[in-house]
Amino acid sequence: MDERAANQSPLWAHHCSSATASELGRLCSPLPDFMRLNLGSPSEQPLPCSLTGQSSQWTPPGGHPAGFCPVITHPYADGPQQISPNSESRYGLDPGLLPSAVKVMADDRAEWEGKVFISESFGPPPPLPTTSCIVEDGGNASPRAIRSTTYCLPQDGPTALLARLPLATLVTPLARQNPLEKPLPVVPDDSCISGCRCCGASMCVAMSWQDCGQRFRCPFCDKLTEVPWQHYQPTQGVDGLRPDREQRPELHMGSYEVLHPVKGEAAALLLAIDVSAAALRGGHLDFVTQQIHTLLVSLDKNIRVGLLTYDSRIQLYDLSPTLSRPHMLVMAETLDELQFPVREGLVLPLGDCMDNVSSVLQHIPQLSPEGDDSPGVPAELPVKAGLAVLQTLACPGKLLVFHSAPLVEMEQSSAGFFGTSKPKSIFQPPEGAISLAEACVRQGCGVHLFVLSSQDVGGAWPGHVPYLTGGALYSYNHLQGDLDRERFSRNLNRVVAANVGYKADLSLFVSKGMRVSGCYGLFVPRPSPNRVAMATIDCQTMVAVELAHDGAALDESRGVAIQAVLAYNTPTGERRSRVHTLMLRCSRHLQDTFRQYQAQTLLAFYCKKMYCAALERPLQDLREELQSDLTEALASYRRHGCSSSTWASSGQLVLPRGLRALPVFVNSLRKSDVLLPGLRTSVHSRLGLRCRALGLDAAACVTHFYPTLIPLPLSHTRNVKEDEEGALRCSATSLHPGGMYLLHTPHTLLLWVGAHVSASTLAELFNVGCLASLPSGETKLPVLDTPLSVMVRTLLDALDLEVPCFRQLLLVKQGDAGEELLQRHLVEDKSPNGGASYADFLYHLHVNSVRMLH
Repeated sequence: MDERAANQSPLWAHHCSSATASELGRLCSPLPDFMRLNLGSPSEQPLPCSLTGQSSQWTPPGGHPAGFCPVITHPYADGPQQISPNSESRYGLDPGLLPSAVKVMADDRAEWEGKVFISESFGPPPPLPTTSCIVEDGGNASPRAIRSTTYCLPQDGPTALLARLPLATLVTPLARQNPLEKPLPVVPDDSCISGCRCCGASMCVAMSWQDCGQRFRCPFCDKLTEVPWQHYQPTQGVDGLRPDREQRPELHMGSYEVLHPVKGEAAALLLAIDVSAAALRGGHLDFVTQQIHTLLVSLDKNIRVGLLTYDSRIQLYDLSPTLSRPHMLVMAETLDELQFPVREGLVLPLGDCMDNVSSVLQHIPQLSPEGDDSPGVPAELPVKAGLAVLQTLACPGKLLVFHSAPLVEMEQSSAGFFGTSKPKSIFQPPEGAISLAEACVRQGCGVHLFVLSSQDVGGAWPGHVPYLTGGALYSYNHLQGDLDRERFSRNLNRVVAANVGYKADLSLFVSKGMRVSGCYGLFVPRPSPNRVAMATIDCQTMVAVELAHDGAALDESRGVAIQAVLAYNTPTGERRSRVHTLMLRCSRHLQDTFRQYQAQTLLAFYCKKMYCAALERPLQDLREELQSDLTEALASYRRHGCSSSTWASSGQLVLPRGLRALPVFVNSLRKSDVLLPGLRTSVHSRLGLRCRALGLDAAACVTHFYPTLIPLPLSHTRNVKEDEEGALRCSATSLHPGGMYLLHTPHTLLLWVGAHVSASTLAELFNVGCLASLPSGETKLPVLDTPLSVMVRTLLDALDLEVPCFRQLLLVKQGDAGEELLQRHLVEDKSPNGGASYADFLYHLHVNSVRMLH
């Protein structure tokens, strides 16, 4: 149902009975009493909140009389604190007693943080994405590379349909490894055993040897392939293993990399600078060119660099070191008919052209802004020119565009517009953008667009091509303030320093009897979901792969094999293939599948799928699909995964252990600004939010939809806990006027200061004497030689290393208008855009799932 719809409150009956800690287990805090929910069931029995076996059973607590506001005790509080109206449930549920996502993550960290997890075939579920552990390859790919929503697949299609939860994997081919892990082995192509000749799958542990090792059977197509004579080894023993198995990574490891003999051109770094009249009058080109020059001086001199400027026309530069000064080449032709009179000096190693590049950069701010602005300088103009340069030189590269000219604006109010089927016309990229992105993908050209004069451009949003090519969009307000300039400098350095692969092709394989039914992420879709092409790919690029049964039931003894093979170019031009293989169990019992699900993986998959579906489908349908799928899944688990006594009790919400946090995750996704826009949410910001979320890996996706809320110490005597053990639930009940709290997401860093923070704390951290002297908005903490200041700034630096782009600290004081941004991130509460609170959403899930069984 829609979050904005009004609902009647149910009847509650009180039963004064105590619940023991053993009954509550790790899921809920002890309740002084427990309640039963009157749903009109013929047999009503009071059931306590408990954790039995692999299932979390939660009984809704008692309601509160009208006008009564519950109280909680807070670590910063001297007495009780009233719950915010946004946190209070309309049905009388105590939000503090609901299953906690923070506790789930904290428990997983306590079990696995810093420890070794051996990734074995048919092994147990790995630690959660938010837990930092050391992965040892025991025959299965690291969960950082391939992570499954469940680690026990249903044996057949009808059983899978009963679960109502997706069967899917998250593939992050170039995932960053833990520094304590062994690097992936690199095998030369000529010494690696070739894979299946029928389907093209690479050699892996899932291949089964036949005829004493002369042939092997491929699990992905069930065909036999002859082993080349130079790689033949007879199998030995009952298991039929080759004697050289331990010496060959492709035979005993879940992940390895193949180095191919072919070598292409090294990647180039192209810089495109807007020199239109609007850009020259803006006054920020001097700073931009200085930052570019400072960056280039610090780079490796072997990096190939090219430079172009543009207004209504394109100006290329011959940077040959034999020239006394660089030559400008003005291209007057249309971009479709570009003819380059020279090509040797357009892109050169930095060591050979640094003097000429410096000369051009010094000259650009001195140009005179003559004439009127050209009517509409599209951001696609430098992209097409840069792409043409790369095509002429037959090399991939990064294209950095610094755009200042006004973009074509389209006034469009988001209120009332996004409740219909019309959003698809705005979320969908224009045909011209798709064609340009496809050309960039073929060439391996990743576009990063720096819009220096930020504006709400509505439907003319320029970010489609950058995000579809593995790049990004960065917007600034004319680079007027020091904070905006720092953000520009940090982002520029990160973009250039990022290690990426070029001209990437991802091939997906799954065991016979299964098929890839969908593939979701930031890329231009192909007709087949088994193949994905990307211009550039980095360590955070993640693709969500949906699976479905196809044909007869699976063999429980063989399980299911999933393989992802990424072919890509390194910056130096080497062609490599990275192979990841995951082996999963399968079972005829639906309860086994439910017990192996992980909520964080499901959240990342749902984000990818729903945000991609927003291109075509009404947003209301997507929100309803999320709620109905989760409701039916709870009803299915209640019917097929629980005892008869639990099944019949309508007063208990029953969840598998791994799905305790799924309701709060799904509710946060449903009421996100992309799927449920508020009145103040612009089209521009929603398009950016969607693409940025699609570019996140699994761990960052969890933090995006359930932010980390950290209480800051009020003095240096208390230590900052930057892990989930020190985090609080994302609710206003976690905030106290006497405290300070840091809210951390991949794209937001917010510091909330309570109205009753002591003057000594304000002086130690902000160097101000009172709260009134502390300015709100974007800020930078002063560098003070106080223990508290050093402690907090160290925490901010550590958190900044975990995110893809630089974030400016946003300071919000209690009672400020800026608290609305904080409220949007307190995902357990009612959101400003009308989204239901976690307690109310969980209540509806429970009621509707029980009704489905009667």
